[in-house]
Amino acid sequence: MRRITLALLGGACISSMVCTKVEAQSVTLYGILDTGIEYVNHANGSGASVVREPINTGTVPSRWGLTGKESLGGAWKAIFTLENGFDVGTGLLKQGGRLFGRQAFVGLDGPYGTLTFGRQYSMVVPQFSQFSSVGPNIYGFASLDPWITNARSDNTIAYRKDIGNLSAGLTYSLGRDNSPAGGFNTPGEGTCAGSLPGNASACREWSAMLSYVGDPWGAGIAYDSQNGGPGSAVNLFNGVTPLLFTSGSNRDDRFLADAYFKFGDLRVSAFWEHRHVEPQTPSGAGVTSDQMALEALYQLTPALSIEGLVQRIVNSQQDTRANMEMANVTYFLSKRTALYANLAFLQNSRKAAYAISLGGATPGNGMSQLGAMVGIRHSF
Repeated sequence: MRRITLALLGGACISSMVCTKVEAQSVTLYGILDTGIEYVNHANGSGASVVREPINTGTVPSRWGLTGKESLGGAWKAIFTLENGFDVGTGLLKQGGRLFGRQAFVGLDGPYGTLTFGRQYSMVVPQFSQFSSVGPNIYGFASLDPWITNARSDNTIAYRKDIGNLSAGLTYSLGRDNSPAGGFNTPGEGTCAGSLPGNASACREWSAMLSYVGDPWGAGIAYDSQNGGPGSAVNLFNGVTPLLFTSGSNRDDRFLADAYFKFGDLRVSAFWEHRHVEPQTPSGAGVTSDQMALEALYQLTPALSIEGLVQRIVNSQQDTRANMEMANVTYFLSKRTALYANLAFLQNSRKAAYAISLGGATPGNGMSQLGAMVGIRHSF
């Protein structure tokens, strides 16, 4: 990250009639560019293959942002973050064409915690990122649930407090997805602006997390609950048509439990996500899925690492299951630049059509997939 310090020690004149004194403010410009070439077989219902530069991610999504703070005296600070997501291959904005689609918030940080307002992550995302080394890799935990690394909400109030190795946080959204036309907040959910007169529950979302991150071990839990509303849908990402989710009484709940343990240069992580959906169906029957994963990261040298993942998802109500395995090798050319290679395999059950790639490549029911990608990542 590159730090830019703005020190305005004199008078800052807003107009010829109004002048004010401005204290020093610290602003950081940062970013990541990550792209490469991907091959996926059985990339559509007819079983055709594709070679492409994927639009979503490589090892991490591309972005740039500004984050800053200003001392307010004592231990208090004003803080802000503006973060843009974009596609390196085309230069197009992500998150439905938003200028700051990844994050946009302002708030206060002090001895009692951090309180922020704006477009922010569900608490499931910082919880997951603390424990996952694979993270938002194009072949990772999010292949079977793309929401898990894209969980953001508009119009959100967030509170977080860290005490040593312990962290706790809460979010509450008054309307989780006020997307522009044709856009969306998180994959497979449509739009859900909320804040409707006479319908206070529509499109609301809340999340919470509690974690301990230490050495050599850590453990945590997180929970996210979304209400349905006009324009909303619910997708299980298994090839089944998204379910109606247009009532404020509809619920989509996720519970995540995770842990890691370090053995020298080896780190092993475990994850369990339990999801329960109460969609708008004639029978009122809910849908439940359970996703389990193991990750391992081994640092061979300071510049070379290898990591792997095995996972399984089961959705009994819709009779869909899948297994997936992946491996990644990363070599750092410098502190900021790395080369990497990904290889992954996915096995769908007879009625399932989970996709291996976050770049989008849905197979036919029961088709297995192979995905491979080589790429470059640079941070600033």
